[in-house]
Amino acid sequence: MIFLKALNASDSQKEYDFFQQMPFPDENGFVNDYANVSYETFVSEVIPRHLNSAMGIGLKAGHVPDTYFFLWLDDTVIGLYKVRHYLNEGLRNGSGHIGYGILPAYRGKGYGAKGLALAIQECKQLMPENEDEIYMSCLMSNPASLKVMLKNGAYIHHQDDKEYYTRIKVR
Repeated sequence: MIFLKALNASDSQKEYDFFQQMPFPDENGFVNDYANVSYETFVSEVIPRHLNSAMGIGLKAGHVPDTYFFLWLDDTVIGLYKVRHYLNEGLRNGSGHIGYGILPAYRGKGYGAKGLALAIQECKQLMPENEDEIYMSCLMSNPASLKVMLKNGAYIHHQDDKEYYTRIKVR
């Protein structure tokens, strides 16, 4: 069974293991900030910081609340969807509402698209009613990610010399 589950302390070992398996530090636009932290730091600092971020507590200037949703395949974490609750100007002109990454061993098997469909549902619940589109982006060098977005109803809104910027109508 495939499902999303928000970051939580109970699943900390499997969440931590995900970051240790993801390419470091940046692959296809997915930045892995936690490959070089210890498990103890992950539990004592990273998890509390992200749980607070999801509630809008202690945000750095220019940041918005976001929730980390891990993609599970049965009892294994295989992906991560970072869902931002709303957009500021930087996000509106950049990475948008949802960023994601799938472990290399699980790519090309449809999990990215299934996970994104679930993340879109979560995003719809979190975003303000006055926002009618989900914004996303991907590097032009990552056509698989663009395919995942398009499969979930996205259209290419615009592009620059490095990225595609997509939108999904939700209201």
